[in-house]
Amino acid sequence: MAGDTHWLADNWAQVRRRVDAACREAGRDPAGVAILPVSKTFGPELIRAAVTLGMRRFGENKAQEIRDKAPLLADCGIDWVMIGHLQTNKAKEVARLASEVQSLDRLELAQALDRRLQHEGRAIDVLVQVKTSTEPSKYGLPPEQLPGFLDALRSYDTLRVRGLMTLAIHSTDPVEVRACFRRLRELRDQAIAQGHDIPRLSMGMSGDFPLAVAEGATELRIGTAIFGQRPYPDSYYWPEPSARI
Repeated sequence: MAGDTHWLADNWAQVRRRVDAACREAGRDPAGVAILPVSKTFGPELIRAAVTLGMRRFGENKAQEIRDKAPLLADCGIDWVMIGHLQTNKAKEVARLASEVQSLDRLELAQALDRRLQHEGRAIDVLVQVKTSTEPSKYGLPPEQLPGFLDALRSYDTLRVRGLMTLAIHSTDPVEVRACFRRLRELRDQAIAQGHDIPRLSMGMSGDFPLAVAEGATELRIGTAIFGQRPYPDSYYWPEPSARI
């Protein structure tokens, strides 16, 4: 393996300690909060090093990155998780390679994934992405549409709906950020009361995960704190509305 990756082990241990501390502060059992390492833009060798540290699930924002990395890491037993906005014309690759999609936000995408998964003879876990902020650059299903969308998803046997996902507002105000996480938890609780078995809440990233833990997150999507700074800005993954396809 090229290069010294001892720093990766140190980062991983530090992140786990910080998450455990956030759980204790919130009066929660750390065992109830998983960490999803986000490996977007990082190469196969670094991901392979992460596997040696016990990481097995990796989040990616682009279907083409999963497509390119999966064959190079086929011996690692990795579960690829799609966390970025997914265009319907990329459903084929995700249905073939991913174990989970956390960014399901429209019926058109559910239909595309279902068709491809039936072709592959597979079923995968999915989380519904809900838009809990007012930022135009954020994707997600409008909260008021969630009940009907969850009901519609019952028709797709290939999509195992496990919970909800959100991106909080990009703000230095913890009150605003925490409100996004609280809103997702409330929506999840309402859906459970309506008969949907969706316990998972994927929310919180490197810069705001203690707030997400305090509001009930069951999984944190953490990249920078584990792998370091990325070569691309966030706008590469979350373009402005005029650039959406």
